[in-house]
Amino acid sequence: MSLSQDDIRTSLDAVADRDPILAQIIADIGYPAARIRPAGYETLLRTILGQQVSVHAAAAVWHRLENLVGPGAGPGALLAQSVEDLRGCGLSRQKIGYVQSLAMLVESGEVDLHALPSDDEAAIAELVRIKGIGRWSAEIYLLFAEGRTDIWPAGDLAVQIQSGRWAGMSERPSEAETRAMAENWRPHRGAVALLAWHQYNSVVI
Repeated sequence: MSLSQDDIRTSLDAVADRDPILAQIIADIGYPAARIRPAGYETLLRTILGQQVSVHAAAAVWHRLENLVGPGAGPGALLAQSVEDLRGCGLSRQKIGYVQSLAMLVESGEVDLHALPSDDEAAIAELVRIKGIGRWSAEIYLLFAEGRTDIWPAGDLAVQIQSGRWAGMSERPSEAETRAMAENWRPHRGAVALLAWHQYNSVVI
């Protein structure tokens, strides 16, 4: 399952029919590209590795981790590594705790990333059991890896900024305000989030 380019267009056309502001934005900048990631352990592991570091730094850590653990840095093989060896890959002690939490929950079967609940909030609750996975990371995973169409990452900075601009607000809205603003876009909020990122990246500063 994924939020394909056709799915994005269909969702945004439905939103544009009832929201002239978003209709004009789509006319001005076009549709956002699909962002599809494979579902499962590796995508969540790489999400953790990428937190609070540059894309280049995260890629370097991933390369060293695969060299140590093996392709895909599977959970069983990762758990067999010493803390010292994992630190040698560039992981902080905090992130080592996070990746070990993910590996343990997946290896034990306590979290099955290929059988998450169909209800979005229940799936988020399952994912945030993993250390290092907060609501934002869980929502991003469900949007990009599972293609869930109504995910709305209201805690995302760019989503907040663009939502505020669309509403003509002089200040960036809070997470709660951003979540409330999106109610009229159900059940297409995932595509609207992609539009927000698309426009935010298109703004010339």
